[in-house]
Amino acid sequence: MTSGTSTITVQKNSAIADIPPRIFGSFVEHLGRCVYGGIYEPSHPTADENGFRQDVINLVKELGVTCVRYPGGNFVSAYNWEDGTGPRGQRPIRRDLAWHSTETNEVGIDDFYRWSKKTGTEIMLAVNMGTRGLKAALEELEYVNGAPGTELANRRVRNGITEPMDIKMWCIGNEMDGPWQVGHMSPDEYAAAVDRVAHAMKLAESGLELVACGSSSAHMPTFGSWERSVLTKAYDNLDFVSCHAYYYERGAKSLQDYLASSQDMQTFISTVAACADEAKNAHTGDHDIALSFDEWGVWYSDVWNQQEAKWKAQSGKDLHHESWPKAPRLLEDIYNAADAVVEGSLMITLLKHCDRVRSASRAQLVNVIAPIMAEKNGPAWRQTVFYPFAEAAQHAHGIAYSPVIDSPNVETESFGLVNALDSVITWDETNHSGLLLMVNRDASDAHKVTASLSQLPYFDISDFHIDKAIILHDDNPYQRNSADDPTAVTPQELHATIDNGSVHCTLPAISWAAVEFHA
Repeated sequence: MTSGTSTITVQKNSAIADIPPRIFGSFVEHLGRCVYGGIYEPSHPTADENGFRQDVINLVKELGVTCVRYPGGNFVSAYNWEDGTGPRGQRPIRRDLAWHSTETNEVGIDDFYRWSKKTGTEIMLAVNMGTRGLKAALEELEYVNGAPGTELANRRVRNGITEPMDIKMWCIGNEMDGPWQVGHMSPDEYAAAVDRVAHAMKLAESGLELVACGSSSAHMPTFGSWERSVLTKAYDNLDFVSCHAYYYERGAKSLQDYLASSQDMQTFISTVAACADEAKNAHTGDHDIALSFDEWGVWYSDVWNQQEAKWKAQSGKDLHHESWPKAPRLLEDIYNAADAVVEGSLMITLLKHCDRVRSASRAQLVNVIAPIMAEKNGPAWRQTVFYPFAEAAQHAHGIAYSPVIDSPNVETESFGLVNALDSVITWDETNHSGLLLMVNRDASDAHKVTASLSQLPYFDISDFHIDKAIILHDDNPYQRNSADDPTAVTPQELHATIDNGSVHCTLPAISWAAVEFHA
C-alpha cells in the first residue's frame, strides 16, 4: 500500500551547524573478539608486520570512520595502561573483570597508535577512573603526548614511537554511574573526581578536549541529576559530556516502536544539552559543553543478559580456578534489514543535532555489536548496518540542514504519533555537493516523497543532477548478511527523478535511502 505524497522541504533558516568529522566515530574495546580476532590476528593471511588484519583495515577505511574511542568501555575501569606498552613478549597477562576474560596485552596504546595511522583515524583515549585516577591519567598523558626528554616520554621513544602521539580527546572514565562498573561512584563522588583529573590534565596540556561520563542510559535512576551534579561541579575544565544509548526490537514494545527509536535519542540529546546549559549558566561560563554520543547503535542486550545470567548461575558461590577465556565470542549480534533502517534513522538524528552533538562513536567496530565481522583465518564482511553509516561518513559534508517534513503519522505506544518519514540534508556550498538522507519508519506502508532542495545556499537549479541514489530495504525485514552470504542485504539503486530543484521517489515500508547530488 502506498500513501499520498509526503514532502521534505529545505527552508532558508533550516541550517543547523557545520558537520563535525568526529560525528562519524567508532569504538574499539578489549571485549570479545573486537581486538583479538578482529583488528588484530597475526596469523591471518592479510596480517601486516604489526599483526593487524589488512582486510579489516580496508573495510574500516570504506566505512569512513574518523575517530575511534579506545580501549573501553567497561574494560578500561580496571585497566593498567602500562601493560600494553613495550615489547610484547614482556607484557603481563591479566584477568579482565569487566568481561571475565584473559587479557594478554598483545595490543595496547603503542600498537593501537600504529593501527590508527594505517586507518587514518583519530584516537579518543579513555582513562581508568575505576581502580586508578589522577596519577595514572597524568602519567599516561605524559607517555602519550610528552616531548622526549622526560622519563615517560623517553619510555615511549624506547618503545619505538619517537614522536608525541598528539591525542587530544580524552574520556575521563566510562559509565561511572553504573553498578556493573568496577569502581562505580555516586554523582557527587564522580563530580569531585572528574573535577580533579580534568583540572590537572589541563594544567599539563590546556588544549586537551575532555569528556566527562554522563548517564549510562536514559533509564538510569539518576539520569539528568547525574549530569547536573557533574557538569556544574567540573564545568570549567570540561568540553564534552558522554551519552550512551542502544536499541533493539525486543527491547521495544513493537516493531513500529523500534523503528521510531530515534525519538528516544532526541529526548536524550535535549535533556543532556539542557543540563549542560544549566551548568554554563551557573558559572556564567564562556563555553558550551558539547555532547559526545560515544556509544550508540543496535545491541541485542537481552542476549548478553541471558549469557551473563547463565555464567553467574554456573559460577554459584564456590571458588573456581578455571582459566578465563581469551577473546571469547561475546556480543556478536548479526543484524537484519530493519536494524539497518533504525541505525540510518539514528544517524539522521545525530546529524540533525550536530550543533550540540560534536562527537559520536558507533559501538563497536569489529565483531562485537559491529558493522564489520571477521572470521578467524577467514574473510571479513559487511553487516547490514555498515551501509547507512558508510554513506553518511563518506558523503555528509559541509552544513547539516533540518528540513520541514510533512508526512503521515504512525502510531507508537512509546512516543505517540510520529512522522513516518525522517530526513536530513547536508550541503557543501564550496563544491555544490549535497546528500539527502531519508528513512521510512512506517512498518506497513510505502510513501511517495518529494524533497525540495532549491533553497539551499547557492543552489543552481540549472546544474541540478543526481550523482547516485540508493535504497536499503528487504521485503523480509529480518533478512541478514552472513559469512556464507555477505551480500544478502545491500543497497540497491533507488529510482529517483528530479524537476525544478526537487527529488521525487517512493520509499517502501521499513527503508533507508540516500541521494547524492550536485547543483
